[in-house]
Parts: sequence; structure tokens; C-alpha cells
Amino acid sequence: MALYAIGDIQGCAGAFDELLVEIDFEPTKDCLWLVGDLVNRGPDSLSVLRKIMTLGKSVVAVLGNHDLHLLATVAGIRAPRAQDTLNAVLAAPDCDIIVDWLRSRPLLHHDVAGKRVLVHAGVPPCWTVAAASHAAREVESLLRSPDWMRGLATMYGNGPRQWRPRLADEERIRFTINALTRMRYCNEHGGLDFEHTGPPGTQAAGLVPWFDHPQRPHEDIQIVFGHWATLGILRRADVTATDSGCVWGGALTAIPLEPAGEPVAVKCSGFARPQP
Repeated sequence: MALYAIGDIQGCAGAFDELLVEIDFEPTKDCLWLVGDLVNRGPDSLSVLRKIMTLGKSVVAVLGNHDLHLLATVAGIRAPRAQDTLNAVLAAPDCDIIVDWLRSRPLLHHDVAGKRVLVHAGVPPCWTVAAASHAAREVESLLRSPDWMRGLATMYGNGPRQWRPRLADEERIRFTINALTRMRYCNEHGGLDFEHTGPPGTQAAGLVPWFDHPQRPHEDIQIVFGHWATLGILRRADVTATDSGCVWGGALTAIPLEPAGEPVAVKCSGFARPQP
């Protein structure tokens, strides 16, 4: 069995299909870890979702911020934005089936035996992996409940930026979603920053990439994540970053995790333009 991690697909169905051919993916014996942001801004989110669903248990996919945005749009919580490319999903005859599948995905997947975690943006320095898993399960339970639409109604907003054990329910849910799906940098106290999206070295003074924060717990666990196209591919013992900017005209990349190997990438035409 081979285990591959693939970066943010964001509706780039052609690149995804091409990449599966390049790695000779065989769903009866191989496994894909998808870091989330399966949809939006690319040309064919519907085909991406349908393809992943057919792959069944050979795929582990976590939710990214764009996937949650799709759910919020379906729920009427968030109006479609000008740069969204979700209309085909929203109008599909199997939209309800797709939405039910999507909201049953985890926010965080912890492979205890393999000592690996799959998450969209990362694990904030205020949490151990166990604490992050516990927080993720609370949101996952909400998404899988009959009342999931109302439960998502308060997920938008940048605060609170600092974790506190006694946060109110709505604040706790919002912090968890923001930390696991939107985070890139943290301040010296571990507070979340959402303004800076460039590569390390371009951030404001006092900010540090979440994975280099001095308060981050030392755990023998590799965190596999995406979300950060300007960071690109980063591989070291404790983190594997996978987002090589497919939808922005970069590449879609598969990183062999087990057995470890060299990344395999396919070039993408680019369907979106970074917002100012």
C-alpha cells in the first residue's frame, strides 16, 4: 500500500485526474490523504467531489475553509461571492447527497499508529494533538447533526483569536474552525493572525508561522496540512506542507508519505487571481 498526501484541489478536476494517473493510484491498495479545500475557485468542483466520493475508503479528506463555505452557502448563512465557482454543485441533482457526504468529513484526522495528523491549516501552538482532536470532534458532531445549518450560523468572524478554556460555546466553535482551517501565523502569545498570507519572512514583526512557534508542544507527530499556497511544499520531520498553488497557476502535488518518496506534481493553468 502507498499513502499519498495531496494539496488543495479547489475544483481543479483535470489536474486531479492527471495526478492520479501520474502516481498510478490504485484505490484497492493505495490511500489518499486530501488536505481539504476540495472545492471553489477552480473550474469543476462538482466533478472533484463526485470523483472523491467514488473512491470510497481509499480516501481520507478533511474539511478546509472553502468546503465549509460551500456548506454555509447551502445553509443560506453565506451569500455566494463573485469569485466563487460553486454554482454547478448547488444546482446538481445530487447536491443533497454531496452535502451530506461533505459534512460527514472530519476537521482533523489522527493516525495514531502512523504518528501523523491530517488537517487543513494546522494545529495551533496552544493545543496538543489530543486537545485539537477533542476540539475538532465537537465541530464534527455539530456538522453531522440534524441541526447542522443553525450550528454553522456563527462560524464567521475573526474572534476570538486567543484560546481560553472557558470560551462560550459559539466562540469555542469559531476558534476551532478558524485555527484548523484558516491559520497561518500566530503572535508571540499564540493568538491567531488572519491578515498575513505571504511566505515566511514577509509577515509583520511579532508573528511567526504556527509550526515554528516556541510554545508549540514537542510531540513525535508529523502534521500534514495545506491552505498556504505562498508557503508551497515544505517537508521536515514534524510538518509536511502540501499546497503548491494549483488554482493560482502553480501545480497540484502528491507527496508520498508511506513509503516516503519524492513529490509528484502536475502543472495547472490557473483559474483564479489572488485578491488584493
